Amino acid sequence: MADRSELSQRKATVLHAVVETYVATGEPVGSESIAERAGLGVSSATIRNEMAALEELGYLSHPHTSAGRIPTDAGYRHYVDALPAPTRLREAQRREIAAHFAEVILDLEEVLKGSVQLLSRLTQYAGLAVPPGPSDEHLVRLEVIDMGPTLLVLAVGQHGRVDKQIVDRPEHIDAHAVEDASRKLDAVRGTTYVEAQAGLLQMAATEPAGTHDVLLVAADVLRMATDGERATHVLIGGVANLTDETQAWRRDTLRRLFETLEREHDMLQVLQEVAPSTDVRVTIGDEHPSTGEWGASIVTAPFTAGDATIGTIGIVGPTRMNYLSAMTAVKAVAERLSDVAEQEQ
Repeated sequence: MADRSELSQRKATVLHAVVETYVATGEPVGSESIAERAGLGVSSATIRNEMAALEELGYLSHPHTSAGRIPTDAGYRHYVDALPAPTRLREAQRREIAAHFAEVILDLEEVLKGSVQLLSRLTQYAGLAVPPGPSDEHLVRLEVIDMGPTLLVLAVGQHGRVDKQIVDRPEHIDAHAVEDASRKLDAVRGTTYVEAQAGLLQMAATEPAGTHDVLLVAADVLRMATDGERATHVLIGGVANLTDETQAWRRDTLRRLFETLEREHDMLQVLQEVAPSTDVRVTIGDEHPSTGEWGASIVTAPFTAGDATIGTIGIVGPTRMNYLSAMTAVKAVAERLSDVAEQEQ
C-alpha cells in the first residue's frame, strides 16, 4: 500500500462521491456513476485513474467479482473527518425526539431505555447506552417501607437512578424497629452509595436487634446496586434493524456482532474503550479490534450532568453507514439526555 498523503481536491471529491453512492446503493461504484454524481467536468477515464490511485493509497478496494470499487475503513474515516459538524435534524426526527423527552419520567435509566429505542428508530441501526454507575452517585432518597409481611427498600440517586427490592420481613422486626431505622436513614442522605453502605453498617453495630437488622437490609440493597457487573451495564435496542443490513455484512461477521451484543460484559468493555470524553466520536471498522471483527462502525456521544460525564449513548451499524445522519441523531439525543440529567440533580 502506498503512503497516504493529503488528498488533492479532486481525489477527495471522488472518494466522497464513492462513499455516498455506495452508502445509498450498497453496490460497488464505477467511474461512470461518479462522473454523473461528482460534477467534476472530467471524463470517466480521468475518474477511473483517480479511483485507481485511491485504491493504491488504501482508501478504496476492488471486489474481485465487480468492476466497481467500495470504500475501505480508511476511506470512510477520510469522509467522516471531512464532514461538517452535525447539522439540524429533519423536522420529523426533531418532533420525535421532542415528544420522547416531553414525557415526565423520573428514573434516568427508564429515559435511557426509551432513548436507545428512539435512536434505533431514527437511524435504523442498533441503539446502545451505558447508564450512570452508582459507585460515585449521591443518594437523594433512601427509605424502608413497611408492607406487612415484606419490606420495600427504595434508593434514588441524584441522576434519577432507582434501586428497589422487596424482602421478606423477619418476625422479630416490628413496626417500631422499621420506624426507628427509617429515621436513621436520613443520616446517609447526600453521601454516595458506597459511603452510605459503610455508614449504615457502622450505625447498625450500635443499634438494638430489630433496628440493626433493618439497617443491614438497606445496606445490602446498596451493596447489590454497586456489586460487580450490576454496577454498570449496557442497554441495547433495535438489534433487529441489523438483520435488515445483511447485504452490508458477511454472515460470519454479523454472527460475531450478535454474539457480542448478547455478552453484556464484552459489549460494555468495547463501549468504554471507544467512548468519547466530549462531543461525538466515530469508530470505524479496524480502528478497534471488535468493530474490525464485526465489519461495523460505532457512533457515540457522552451525556453529562453539570461538568461531569455520567454515561454514553450511541449506535452500532455497518461501515456502510449514513454517518452524518447518525452523528446528528446521536448528538441531539445526547444533548437532551444531558438536559434531563441536569434537571435531576
